[in-house]
Amino acid sequence: MRISYKKLWVLLIQKDISKATLRKDVGLSTGTMSKLNKGEEVALTVLMRLCDYLDCDIGDICEVLRDE
Repeated sequence: MRISYKKLWVLLIQKDISKATLRKDVGLSTGTMSKLNKGEEVALTVLMRLCDYLDCDIGDICEVLRDE
């Protein structure tokens, strides 16, 4: 299984928020931002901060994809 953050990137486009603005406003490190860009796992607390900032639910920013 792997995680996808496609929903996060789509939501940012819909809200007209750049990745740089998101990183700055939420206080994400460059390493965490890199993990998000690569589709790697990040801490649940990071996902919760993103949800708080974007006023959404966790399912609105990521999903688990099953490897076949």
